Amino acid sequence: MQRTRGINAALLSALFLGLAPIFGKQAINAGMAGLGVVAFRTFFAAFLLFLIILIFQRRYLYIYPVGLIGCLLAGAINGIGSLFYYTALGRLDAGVGHMLYSFYPLFVAFWLFLDHERPSRLTLIRLIVALPAVFLLVQVGNGTIDLLGVGFMLVAAALYALHLPINQRVLYEIPAQTVTLYTLIAMTAIVVPAYFFSGASASPPATLNFLWPAIGLTVVTFLSRITLFLGIKNLGSIQTALLGLGELLITVFLAQLWLGEKLSAAQWLGAALLGVSIFLVAWEKPKPPSGGRSGWFSWLRPAVSLPIRGGLPYHKDEVLEQLAGEATAQEADFVASPSELNGD
Repeated sequence: MQRTRGINAALLSALFLGLAPIFGKQAINAGMAGLGVVAFRTFFAAFLLFLIILIFQRRYLYIYPVGLIGCLLAGAINGIGSLFYYTALGRLDAGVGHMLYSFYPLFVAFWLFLDHERPSRLTLIRLIVALPAVFLLVQVGNGTIDLLGVGFMLVAAALYALHLPINQRVLYEIPAQTVTLYTLIAMTAIVVPAYFFSGASASPPATLNFLWPAIGLTVVTFLSRITLFLGIKNLGSIQTALLGLGELLITVFLAQLWLGEKLSAAQWLGAALLGVSIFLVAWEKPKPPSGGRSGWFSWLRPAVSLPIRGGLPYHKDEVLEQLAGEATAQEADFVASPSELNGD
């Protein structure tokens, strides 16, 4: 039963994530600026999550200072990446754009390498397979695709990938709901001012046709987070991520069905290579968590082990280890000190 709930949640998360670029592209086609799309969906998704936590789960509002800094850093990086993503989406087809964006796992491997986690041989093989996929995906029948849009999308993928190891460090200590809330708040603090200062707000859409796609994007952004939490809780992060790869197939299918986009033969070949690179992750062997004591982001942990507050375990492993050690020491003192009791 628990595994079934996890699979269903992970599949729903993939569905919602696959719908996001479709709704975003529809809003852009309806006259809404790309920066306006990302500002709208991020602000209201963060507001909705904050409202639900405030009403039903206030204990998830607690966060230690260094963890808050980590969330703000991750959110700022992801917010800048979102600006690149939706700017690129205005220049590329949704299907091709999201396929390029799906290279972020390879960027994650690069950032983790810099954070003292070496990529496996299989990861390097996946990278070799993925590189020609990029070349084929950017080809169109009458020339090359918008290279500036391609560059923006790859930057977005790299920045999204960078925020994941940061949040991974913070998640070692903090519940996922708390991390997501403060990360979304930090993203909002980046994308909303960028929208207004860019001048895009001075040219609003001529009609309200953008409104429903923008609302749909906000809803799927929020729901994808919730279902992702449920999938990880009941199934585990590795299997949830594997099932989540289905978002790419959903985006490509709906882009052709709803937006009338078409892929050339070369692009289909690139998509196939990309699929091979992505699904080879099924044979990647997960590494046990290191405890966050080395690497670039090792400072993203409390200076001392935190106690349990409000029913939430912070730094659970060390707390349990410390308690077990104290209990063992007390037991040893009690058993090994009969000489003291006899006055020796």
